[in-house]
This record gives sequence, C-alpha cells and structure tokens, in this order.
Amino acid sequence: MVKRLRELALIYKGLSDDSFRVLLTLNSLGLKYEYVPLEEIERITKLTPSRIIKSLKELIDVKAVVKHKTTQSFRLTYLGLDLVALKKLSDSGVLAYLGTRVGVGKESEIYVAKTPTEKIVAVKFYKIGRVSFQKIKRVRAYALDESRWFSLSRNAASREYTVLSKLSNYTSLVPHVYAHVEHSVVMDYVDGVELYRYKKALMPEKILRSIMSALRSAYVDLGIVHGDLSEYNILVSVSEGEKPYIIDWPQYVYRDEPGAEKLLLRDVSYMVKFFKENYGLEKKVGDCLEFVKGLRDEI
Repeated sequence: MVKRLRELALIYKGLSDDSFRVLLTLNSLGLKYEYVPLEEIERITKLTPSRIIKSLKELIDVKAVVKHKTTQSFRLTYLGLDLVALKKLSDSGVLAYLGTRVGVGKESEIYVAKTPTEKIVAVKFYKIGRVSFQKIKRVRAYALDESRWFSLSRNAASREYTVLSKLSNYTSLVPHVYAHVEHSVVMDYVDGVELYRYKKALMPEKILRSIMSALRSAYVDLGIVHGDLSEYNILVSVSEGEKPYIIDWPQYVYRDEPGAEKLLLRDVSYMVKFFKENYGLEKKVGDCLEFVKGLRDEI
C-alpha cells in the first residue's frame, strides 16, 4: 500500500524532460486524435525519432501512455493526465511538493501537497469513468454532451473550482481553492473525518445546522443547489470543534433550473434522515428546508 501511495510522486520525479514534452504533446492533441500518430508527435515536439521512442518506452513502462494495438499511435492514460496536470501546477508555481494519496472515491483521488510557501493543500484529481455512464447521465446533467472521460473529468474540475471560488466568499464551510488545471483542483487540505465514519458526534445538532447553513449560503447567496449531498462528501474537522466541510460540488444546479427544487428537497431530507438514524437527532424536513431557503432563521 505504501508503494502505491507514493507512486505518482516517484513517477513524476523520475521522468525526463523529453518524456514531459511528449506527454504535453499527447495532451494537446488529445481532442483531435483518439490515438496520436507518431509523426504528429515528431512534428510538434521536434525531438529526434530516437529520443521520442525512448520517451514513449519510458511512459509506456510506467503506464502513463498506451500504444494502439495495430498502428504507431499513442494516447494518455489517467496517470499520464495526472502527470501533465502536476507539471503545469509545478511550472506555474502553485505546487512545490506532492505527498501521499489520502483519499480515493468512485470519481476522484486526493493527494496531500505543499505550495512553495510550505502551505499544506489538497490536490483533487477527477477520474470519471469509475462509475457507469448511465449513472453520470442521471446525476450530472452537464455531462450529457461530453463523449470522453477526460473531458468529463476536466469539466467536473472546472465546475468545482468555479463554484468553490465563489461560495467561499459566503461561507467558511467549504474549502478555499487555489488553482484548477486539466482535471485537477488545488484546495485547502481539511484534516477531517468523513461524516459516515464519524460515529460519536458530541454536538450532532451543531453539525447539522452548519451543513444546512452551507446549503443556505449556496441557495440564497449564490443561487445554487448542491444536488448530490451525502455523508460521503462531508468532512468533520474535530480540531475545529466538529466543523463540517462540504467538499464535492461539481454536480450543482442553479436554483431556477427544472428539477432544482426536487434535488434540494432530496439533499435536505437525506441529511435529516442520516442524523436521525445515526445520532438520534429529530428535525423536521420542512423546517430545515425553510431555513435553507432563507425563510426562517432557526431549525
């Protein structure tokens, strides 16, 4: 397990400049070609054929690139896209160090990292494709017109960065974001426990009210609905007095969109049910819904 956690940083550190040049070229041509022909790689990189072949071999060995079965053409894997994002984040001065993987979900991986000023941050890489496309179509309407997993992941990262950069102006219950590159988002590292693992809450009513306050800021101030809230995308920071952070927002919808009210009701109802079943906390869905909409000040 330790070897797997350190794999991405070690691969990044071990790659040659030529290999990064090839990676960046494959990425830039990825929308034009499913598999990029070797002659196109030569044309863009302007490297000698021998240096390109050496780099491709290195990249294939670490599983950052795969070759077409019958032609001399190549494409990135998700690992290759990770390396491209890290290269851009490093070159732009956003990241100075990548640490271990600290979280993995159906559609993302999260690594701890440091900025050049030694600030600890989290790097979230979207990896859409781990769940069925049918589920994505049901949950995330913005993904319907996309045809490639990389595009879906880039879109998800872009949406999350956009909403968090705005929402953090209204509430401290979401992470602050610093950068968005490719399928990655750099944000505050929250040293917390996933809500579904947090079995012995000391102040469950305070946690629930904070969650509803975050939804209220999103709905009233920003005009959006989370759309897929659960105990799996909420972190509880014990060191901050059981402060919850909602960490996953790319599936948001605007409150005036068709179906938004239904999604809001689902988010609120699910949380009320979760806190009742896990902490014995009794709250009325209607009261919580009115609070989120700004129609009442207490729940």
